[in-house]
Amino acid sequence: MERLSQIQQVNSAIMFGNFTNEELTSIIDAVKFARASIANQNKREMTIGTIVKFTSSRTGMPVTGTVEKINRKFIIVRETGKAFGNWRVPANMLTVV
Repeated sequence: MERLSQIQQVNSAIMFGNFTNEELTSIIDAVKFARASIANQNKREMTIGTIVKFTSSRTGMPVTGTVEKINRKFIIVRETGKAFGNWRVPANMLTVV
């Protein structure tokens, strides 16, 4: 609950704060760095055959599948239970099950 409160405070500060363009650019760079770090950490935890899950941006539903291929930015995931259900997912959106 504490973390949610902190996130809401940060969001409010960004939306309603009086930041310069340079300060906002710095915030954006920090977020991009954090996302890249998460993606790299996720890729290190995965190998081909690892079971992962993510939320589909198309349907909003959770999807579980198996890692088929690990590319530089995206992971190819074969959806469990479907013969041709491959997804190209950013590594930072995946969670190892």
